[in-house]
Amino acid sequence: MLDELREEAVVNKVGGRFKLSTLIQKRLVALNQGSPALVHLDTQDKMKIVIQEILQDKIYLDSSLNVRVRKEPGRTGPMDFDFDRI
Repeated sequence: MLDELREEAVVNKVGGRFKLSTLIQKRLVALNQGSPALVHLDTQDKMKIVIQEILQDKIYLDSSLNVRVRKEPGRTGPMDFDFDRI
């Protein structure tokens, strides 16, 4: 198990263990289907990539439990992706 998953901070950031597991599962599916990683890590471990995306506030679950990408401050135009449609 990854050390980051033992921390309550990551659980609280997402809104609970159910949402965390849902976000991880859906994002892993998207990465396995070819979606690009939103963080640069020197690893091919997709679970580590997803955890870093969460910790760096790159992804979140919307109210319908769909994975969304957060807009970066200063960027113009829409940046939210619905990974369920990929």
